[in-house]
Order: sequence, then C-alpha cells, then structure tokens
Amino acid sequence: MTRTQATSTGFVAVLLWALLAVLTVGTAPMPPLLLTAVTFAIGGALGIAWIAGTRSWGELRRVPLRVYLFGTAGLFGYHFLYFSALRLAPPAEASLIAYLWPLFIVLMSGFLPGERLSGGHVAGALLAFAGAALILAKGAGGDLPAGAMAGLGLAFLCALTWSTYSVGSRLMGQAPTASVAVFCVATSVLSGLAHLMTEETVWPADGWGWASCAMLGIGPVGLAFYVWDIGVKRGNIQLLGVASYAAPLLSTFVLIAAGQAEPTPRIAISAVLITLGAALAARAGARRRPVQT
Repeated sequence: MTRTQATSTGFVAVLLWALLAVLTVGTAPMPPLLLTAVTFAIGGALGIAWIAGTRSWGELRRVPLRVYLFGTAGLFGYHFLYFSALRLAPPAEASLIAYLWPLFIVLMSGFLPGERLSGGHVAGALLAFAGAALILAKGAGGDLPAGAMAGLGLAFLCALTWSTYSVGSRLMGQAPTASVAVFCVATSVLSGLAHLMTEETVWPADGWGWASCAMLGIGPVGLAFYVWDIGVKRGNIQLLGVASYAAPLLSTFVLIAAGQAEPTPRIAISAVLITLGAALAARAGARRRPVQT
C-alpha cells in the first residue's frame, strides 16, 4: 500500500465518524452501555474476521498487556461518555463539544517530549472554545431540556478522554492494527457486564433503530478504527490530523439533513469557530510530528 493509498484509507474514518451522532440518535431508546456492548461486538467481529483472513494471530501475542488495558479503557470510556451525552443533551450541541478532541490532541501534544506549544495553538484554542461557549450560552437562557447541561458536561469529558487516550497511545508505542479488534471485544464485554448491573435492557423501537445499531457497529464504531489505524501509521499523518477537524462540521450537517437538528445561525457559527480553531492549531503544529489517534 502506497502512502497516498494509506492516507485515503485513513480519511474514510473521518467520513464514518460524521455519521456517529445521527446513528446514535437513531438507536433510541437503547441505554448507553447496552449500545456500546452491541456495537463493539459487531466492530470486534469485523476485526476478528480480518485477523483470521490474514492469519495475523501471532501479532497479538507480541502486544504488551498494558497496551490492551490502555486501549480498552480509551475506547470504553470515550463511547460510554459519548452515547450518554447524546441521550441527555441535544445531539448537535453534544456532538460539537465532543468533537473538541482534535484540538485537545494538538494542545496536549505540545507538552510531550520534543514538542512545543506555540501562539498558533493558543489562538486555535481560543477560537474553538468560543464556539463551545456559544453552545453553552443557550443553557443560560433556560432553553435546554432537563439534564441537557449534564449531557454537555459528559460530552466535554468525552473529548478529554479521547484526546488523553490518543496522546497516551504515542507514549505507549506502536501496536499492530490487529490489536484494535481486542480493544473492541474487551470493550464490548465490559459494557455488557456493566449494563447487566446498572441498566434496564431496552432494545431499539423499530426497524430503523436496529439498522442504526448495526450500521454503528459496522462503520463509526467498527471499520473506522481499523482504517484510521492504517492511515496514521502508513499515510500522511499531518494531512489526516487536519482532515479530522472536518468531522464536527460534517456531523452537524448530517444531523440537520436527517431532521435531528435545526439549521440555526448559532449552530453554524459554533461549528465554524470550532473547526477553524482546530485547523489553526493543527497548522501551527505542522512543522512538528502530529499525535496519532
């Protein structure tokens, strides 16, 4: 696979993640832990099938246990927080805040050995947080439904979780793409056990709900992690890092097209500010090696 082909493969993940919010909304009223368990079981099954087809089982034995534990914690924590946020808060607002993770990755990477935080990083952070502030300002007027502010808080924690996982992965060193399947399966098992202990089992209400659940597992919670892994390891990491900042804008457009969000000026301005801020921060760090996710 050439560098250009790997970069194109990684970009598929950005397109798939743009569908995460609208498909999550479609699975209602499934509780977050059950949804995480089912979708990651599907994503893990895809990975196991790929490993069996390529006969790469031996690669898994060479991966340290700490990498498996760290990867599972990152995937489980991020998606539990994300699904919970979208159950409590309006999907467009929660999704935009959750998609602050690309910016946080850039900012956190400035504190890694050999990296430096520049004025461009700070300017990008201010732009992105201005966008988030527009979203949160709606809560001050009392227009958000009950529990929505808690959902927005979970979305913020979601962004911190994925960015911490991504930066920490760089310190963990390289792991084969096959290890992602283990992360998915372990996350599914943990989510399933937690669901049985804390949630009532509620399945999708209709055919679209079941289809959304299946598509989540196949795409944004399955294939996306594998193609992203290939892209950041073999492709143009800088280009993929900048491309990931298109996800919040694409996600919001999908929500609007699906009738799950209104195309208000506030959402449009928030999306543009967050995307521009993240892109500015990424541009400032273009001379440095970006962090892999």
